[in-house]
Amino acid sequence: MTMRLFFREQLPLILFYAGQMLIVGLWYWLAVEDHSGFTVFYGALLGFVVLALYLAYRYYTHRKLYERLESPLQSMDQSLTRLGEAPMAEAVSDMLRHQFQLYKDELYGTQQRLDNHTAFINRWIHQMKTPVSVIQLTLQDLDLDDEIADGLQEEIDRLKKGLEMALYTARLDKFEQDFKVEGMPLAEAVEKAVAENRQWFIRKKVYPAIEIPPGLAVISDAKWLAFVLGQVIVNAVNYSEGEGKKVAFHAFKQGAHAVLEIRDEGIGIAKEDLGRVFDPYFTGNQGRQYHESTGMGLFLVREVCRKLDHQVELETEPGQGTTVRFTFKTA
Repeated sequence: MTMRLFFREQLPLILFYAGQMLIVGLWYWLAVEDHSGFTVFYGALLGFVVLALYLAYRYYTHRKLYERLESPLQSMDQSLTRLGEAPMAEAVSDMLRHQFQLYKDELYGTQQRLDNHTAFINRWIHQMKTPVSVIQLTLQDLDLDDEIADGLQEEIDRLKKGLEMALYTARLDKFEQDFKVEGMPLAEAVEKAVAENRQWFIRKKVYPAIEIPPGLAVISDAKWLAFVLGQVIVNAVNYSEGEGKKVAFHAFKQGAHAVLEIRDEGIGIAKEDLGRVFDPYFTGNQGRQYHESTGMGLFLVREVCRKLDHQVELETEPGQGTTVRFTFKTA
């Protein structure tokens, strides 16, 4: 491959040299009475030998440069490798080193801005939790009509969920510094997630049905798993239509893995939206219809599961409900 690139670069020189030899030979043929051709052939042969020696020297001194141009970089550190002692090779090496340094400086600056932004978001979210808690306590002390109180409580719960989603979104980039993998009972994790979201069940008049073997333990992070389950539970409850519907939690062991299925009896997801439900900011037809979706819930679920080495799948039937399936490693 390197020889092919080399000859492609040197082809104009070779053609020019061949044309020059042809013109000189023709001139010699017309100007000299002796047309034996030996002198012309000897001169052309000598010239091509000199050209071949030059091309060989050129290829030898630029071999590393051609190899680098033919094969893409596997890592940015490879741009620091010297490409030879020839002036062109040294110039390209200097350019790549300078480009790599500019890339590092820009990457460092971007990382600093991202870290500052993440720190600001975290600080702001924690500051917002205080007034939300104050509003919550004030609402409990006020003697309001039940319907009004329920409406205000619903908005407070929305605020809490929004702040929680923003907090975990900001933490996702620093996930490696904020998780602890351990064995935990799956039934306990699900029951805790249901309890934390009981207001959503009560408000929508939807009830949970949990069927999980008590001895089934999985390997995960308790905090992140609670967040993932909470996102799926809120979606399942929000999109369940009619009183008396249920959200079923069913788990079973499958070889060296444990499978948790969360099935609702809601409106389901349109077939044309199914392939994009895990994309960020995608709300779909149901999200636009109910004005409940931010388009980030399932995206965060997938990203957290990917980082925790869990698998997540989704099955749905419009008008019949949706099933979200998690696969964990067993403890």
